[in-house]
Amino acid sequence: MTRRPFIDRRALFASGAAAALLAATGLSAQAGPARGGRLRAALSGASRQDRFDVTQDHGLFMQVAMVGTIFDTLTEVAADGTLRGELAIGWQGNADARVWTFQLRDGVDFHDGRRFTARDVVTSFDLHCSTLLSDVAENEAQGPDRLRIVLHAGDPDFPYRLSDPRLVIYPAGNMAQAMADGIGTGLYRLHRFQPGRQVLAHRVEHHYKDGQAGWFDTVELVALSSDAVRAEALREHYVDAADLTHTADLQDLAGITVLPEEHFMTTAVDDCLALPAQVGSRWPMDNLRAAERWWMA
Repeated sequence: MTRRPFIDRRALFASGAAAALLAATGLSAQAGPARGGRLRAALSGASRQDRFDVTQDHGLFMQVAMVGTIFDTLTEVAADGTLRGELAIGWQGNADARVWTFQLRDGVDFHDGRRFTARDVVTSFDLHCSTLLSDVAENEAQGPDRLRIVLHAGDPDFPYRLSDPRLVIYPAGNMAQAMADGIGTGLYRLHRFQPGRQVLAHRVEHHYKDGQAGWFDTVELVALSSDAVRAEALREHYVDAADLTHTADLQDLAGITVLPEEHFMTTAVDDCLALPAQVGSRWPMDNLRAAERWWMA
């Protein structure tokens, strides 16, 4: 169960407010985030057939492993529902919102050392030409850091749509290996992957989000299919967070925070974790981005 907050996205783009949001970090005004520690999360929805392949139908386990952890998208939705750039640092649409130009982030490397360019976006988006991006008429790189996309019909919400967690960016010349081995531009580099069981990733030493996100040294995701077992793992401190749909399996809530609120629950978090002042509720685990937004208390 998820809720989508009302967002006047047309007004956001028309006013130019999106550009101002690019510099925002989204972190709370409380004590600053501390770097270090390991996030351990128990998640549902895993499968022994899981791969880092967005053409698969993924459950929560792989969604959290991919977006905000190992891979990036062009744009992202902050916890308050506003839009900001991720691999894109700016965008502009023409008068009828049919032709979009994106300025891409420079100096970003994939985990295999390859430099990120507009060609990677073109190739990654081509995976969705008959599904999520079926309204794209043209998709072309205009140099290494500039992308031009033409739609069949105008859509003022197009930059917002590019925050979809399925629209992660792969290295164009190494896509099959990237899907098998988890090669992205995200804050965490894959260390161990057991499909349907575990993802273990370590923080990239130097990243464009340094000082803004990615506070854990290590992220470990464990797949547990039972709500009761995930709750027990949290209660016994084997994990720090778990996706849950109700509080019945948490007999004593002392030391545990439920998100986004007690009467509408998608995630339970041990108080050993510190959370930003705002936590996204479009998906569980802080819009799937707990690995980059949370830190050890």
